[in-house]
Amino acid sequence: MKLLIDTADIQAIERLWKVYPLTGVTTNPTILKKSGQPPFKVLHDIRALIGQEAQLHAQAVSSCPEEVLEEARRIVKELGANTFVKVPAVPWGFQAMKLLAAEGIPVTATAIYTPMQAYLAGMCGAKYAAPYVNRIDNMGCDGIRAAQEIHDIFEKNSIPCQVLAASFKNSQQVLELCKHGVGAATLPPEVLEALVKNPAIDSAVQAFVQDFEALAGPGRTMRDCL
Repeated sequence: MKLLIDTADIQAIERLWKVYPLTGVTTNPTILKKSGQPPFKVLHDIRALIGQEAQLHAQAVSSCPEEVLEEARRIVKELGANTFVKVPAVPWGFQAMKLLAAEGIPVTATAIYTPMQAYLAGMCGAKYAAPYVNRIDNMGCDGIRAAQEIHDIFEKNSIPCQVLAASFKNSQQVLELCKHGVGAATLPPEVLEALVKNPAIDSAVQAFVQDFEALAGPGRTMRDCL
């Protein structure tokens, strides 16, 4: 399962990109709004930071299929290879996905709450389908199960589309999808950092340091001990 970071906070991306095995960055209009900067200014800054080999997902906002195609052309022209255009999995979005797929523009189907949306998006040429795990939970349904079912639908129907699970609130949700082997998950910075946030881990590491210093002397490491 690939890991992406779901933010447009350039400082958070820079800090966490150095630590975690991230494949790319996902954004949406709400995330871009938080930056308070022009959309392409933010997206260019992200692309410059993560490089051309990493994935960058940006959303088209038109609701007319032909206009979505025009947006997608500009998004890809501006941001280059490995740029995925996010399109809502709704009727006009399915039409737009087919137009983008015909031109070889990678599509991420978004706003997915049901496996049927994901199935239709995959059949229309989307490369990723992004179910909203926690939002589905908040509707009284099972977001983890929905994402797993989508993964299985793609596998059993030989649809060349992958799950890109989104909307997480805790690390257990991420772990459950990792165990199932879904394609990818995109996490906000606070959830990404919580993956290994555990007082027991910190205590174990500190104990190792204390024991070594008791043996070799305060401040000593394997670099300068006897």
